[in-house]
Amino acid sequence: MEIKARGLTFDVYEGGPADGAPVLLLHGFPQDHREFDLILPRLHAAGLRTYALDQRGYSAGARPDAVADYRLTEPTADAVAVLDALGVERAHVIGHDWGAQVGWLLAAHHPDRVRTLTAVSVPHPRGLAVSLRNQPSQRLRFAYMKVFQSRFAERLLLARGGEVLKRMMRPIGARADRYAAAMAEPGRLTGALNWYRALSGRQLAGVGKITVPTTYVWSDGDPVVGRSAALATSTWVEGDYRLVVLRGVGHWVPEEAPNALADVALARIGV
Repeated sequence: MEIKARGLTFDVYEGGPADGAPVLLLHGFPQDHREFDLILPRLHAAGLRTYALDQRGYSAGARPDAVADYRLTEPTADAVAVLDALGVERAHVIGHDWGAQVGWLLAAHHPDRVRTLTAVSVPHPRGLAVSLRNQPSQRLRFAYMKVFQSRFAERLLLARGGEVLKRMMRPIGARADRYAAAMAEPGRLTGALNWYRALSGRQLAGVGKITVPTTYVWSDGDPVVGRSAALATSTWVEGDYRLVVLRGVGHWVPEEAPNALADVALARIGV
């Protein structure tokens, strides 16, 4: 369905029992709502109502032009506005990659709207900022971001039918093809890359401590986030907190290890 909020139109994919507790699912780059397809049957069987949002840059009706429109505070405000439009007062939130970052901001700045948070792959922004400042290995892991922020990123990532995107997502097999194909849609890749271009250390440093029940899922095969950043997250969560480490899993957790993620999310939600 389409949700109009903040002057934009978002694609939201709903499922599960109409009277179930609401779950907001927030995807990362370069995926979209479909990255959660493999965990949805488990959530629905548990009686949960799910809303998977294609975030700004990904929904065709939500692609503002300015890079500044992709600062993390903007998609966070989008999520609140979408919940308002759905008539959902409080939701369980599951976010992966950039979606995890939005989830952290939601929980920090709008704790009254978040029942629980399951953040996948990307740690609390302050924990990440500390690790980037103190750990050369974490800075090295993030070196790719300079490429994504560059002027030639679109040309590089779309070349040869999105070969670089497919190679990046090789662990999820043929599922990568659908995301690479979607990025060929005019304006979609630029909107997605603008999240990187708008990012600043100031954004990471401005996020406070989390008071809602929270699980952070980190996988030890993730080439993007190292152990130090994962461990630093506990400092920034004052509510009930669990760190779950998935062994032998890479960055694309919802599609590489959907059953394990479903187990963790359901345990956090408490169903």
